[in-house]
Amino acid sequence: MESFGRAVVIPHEVVAGPEPFVVGPLVVGLLVAAVLVTAVWWGIRVRGREPCPPRPEEQPRLPETGAVREIREAREPDEMPHDGSVLTTHELRSPGNMSTRRARDQKRRRWNQNSGGGFDSGGLGHH
Repeated sequence: MESFGRAVVIPHEVVAGPEPFVVGPLVVGLLVAAVLVTAVWWGIRVRGREPCPPRPEEQPRLPETGAVREIREAREPDEMPHDGSVLTTHELRSPGNMSTRRARDQKRRRWNQNSGGGFDSGGLGHH
């Protein structure tokens, strides 16, 4: 090695020449920056076209009767006629598949205290 102890000389063409490893990431970085700036600009335009938030007088109000409360009640299915007659579609009370009525007994049903309540929970179940 003749250049032992002397500075290593790098040719000028290698240092100053356009390398794909230098220009490529620069171009990709400029493209990403341009896409981000365009996205922010587009978002500002879209947000500017949206309606303003409602003013206090446009906010929803409670009805004069007060807040609507949930009603909890026990329901039971309507019985079908046992006299052999058939109900037609317009005779059904409910528009759904099964009509119900308010149950006479409004006491909530509770599970048996001796049962775990789960399937195959080890208890004897309801007898």
